[in-house]
Amino acid sequence: MTAARPAPTDDPRSEAGIQFDPMTLADPTRVDRVHRDVLAPKVDAASVTPPLSSAPLNEPAVVAGVTEVLSAYASGSLRPSDLLSQLKARTNATRTGGEAVLRFVPGAEEAARESDRRFVEGRARPLEGIPFGVKDIIDVAGAVVTSGSHFTGDRVAPVDAPVVAALRSAGAIPFAMTATTEFATGSPHNPRFGTVTNPYDRSRWTGGSSTGSGAALAARLMPLALGTDTGGSIRVPSCWCGTTGLKPSRELVSRQGVAPLSWTLDHIGPMARSAEDIARVLPFMAGDRGAHLAGEVAALLQAGSVQGLRIGFPVNWFIEKVDQHVLANWQAALRQFEALGCHLVPLPRIDVEPLHEAGWVILQSELASLHAARLDRAELFDPGLLHRLKNGLGYSARDYGEALQRRSEALQVFLTAMRDIDAVITPGLGGEAGHLDDLTVDIDGERQPFQTVISRNTMIFDVTGLPALMLPSGVGSTGLPTGIQIVGHPGADALCLTLGRAFQQVTDFNRMMPPEDAV
Repeated sequence: MTAARPAPTDDPRSEAGIQFDPMTLADPTRVDRVHRDVLAPKVDAASVTPPLSSAPLNEPAVVAGVTEVLSAYASGSLRPSDLLSQLKARTNATRTGGEAVLRFVPGAEEAARESDRRFVEGRARPLEGIPFGVKDIIDVAGAVVTSGSHFTGDRVAPVDAPVVAALRSAGAIPFAMTATTEFATGSPHNPRFGTVTNPYDRSRWTGGSSTGSGAALAARLMPLALGTDTGGSIRVPSCWCGTTGLKPSRELVSRQGVAPLSWTLDHIGPMARSAEDIARVLPFMAGDRGAHLAGEVAALLQAGSVQGLRIGFPVNWFIEKVDQHVLANWQAALRQFEALGCHLVPLPRIDVEPLHEAGWVILQSELASLHAARLDRAELFDPGLLHRLKNGLGYSARDYGEALQRRSEALQVFLTAMRDIDAVITPGLGGEAGHLDDLTVDIDGERQPFQTVISRNTMIFDVTGLPALMLPSGVGSTGLPTGIQIVGHPGADALCLTLGRAFQQVTDFNRMMPPEDAV
């Protein structure tokens, strides 16, 4: 049985661009990737994977995260094939499943049975039998991957993207393609597959563009999912759906086999229940840099002390246009970190606005260069994507070049501000999940347009490439999730996860679930 919502076969729009393959779009940064890859050490992340306890679940299997599932597998109290069956049944039985999961991946059942055998034979790999969802712009061999667009038809991916192949090699099982906004930059109302509503409140949005991954995790349809982040698209749905998501350091995870939106800003990353789950998964996504990261993660999972760390907190921009309940939860989180032994340090004032705007110039310019050729069929585009595409066409070469130069400035500004601190913690998004009827976010009783709120605290870290972890911080005035964001130095992904894990060990916000009758 497969999930609902295939493209209508009698809709002529589904054939509008059947020969267009988004993986043929040029990514100019690949020209220098060869030099970087040649020098990368060839190492094995599994060789330094931390040990895992063996314990049966004390909760339903579908509710468990990666760490708990692996422990249950090791104890023999749960089989991968049984969990996969339960997750597929739940997907088919729920409203969120019909919206968030576009289709199941061929071969998942066979892979789960192979994982069953490996556990019996003592040959289990580090992520053996963990089912994961894949955003519908990331290639999975043999699966239909559409980028949420009419233009792509029912394109079948020829091979796995490297990030998917790496997780498969570690034993994980890609089993569901999750919804996205069109080419990861459209509006909430996708023209081909419809809207993914928030599992906590169907009048609200999950946040874009990793819409299906965020909603599916919140609804307990999967313990792990892949997303992409160009202006905040891992962190926004993680915040609004009460889950945990990491935008890794720039180029830590390969973007090959992923339909580009902005080759300068795109990041690929994991979305899960907790920082600990992400810590177990991330090294296997990091390719040849995975072993070094796995060593750091092993230390985190075995000790994980944050005593003595210096935590910077912003005094402007990130705390402006933010609802008082979001601020209160952020301030409570800072006090919790202080109780854990961290030292709080105010950041200097940073003029973020021009750097943030430069990010939008880059994103929209590169979007236009990739998709302007299809403007003769503009009526098939999502209106949100079309608006941004036309914005991109309005910029001059000088605008784009100057925006690219701002990236270096932005990174230097943040590195200078963070010189004497270990990490920065900001509020997540400015308000609870946005309204689908008018595309606004409530901030202190006033509705603000999505565009002014959604990427405000996230885009800058796509511009700088700094690692940024979003995790739940409580609830707002209407009972919907709010978040905080932990930002590290370049390559300090493990430290962000250390801080996130420490916070989640003394709070239970990441265990909050939407009402079952709402899912």
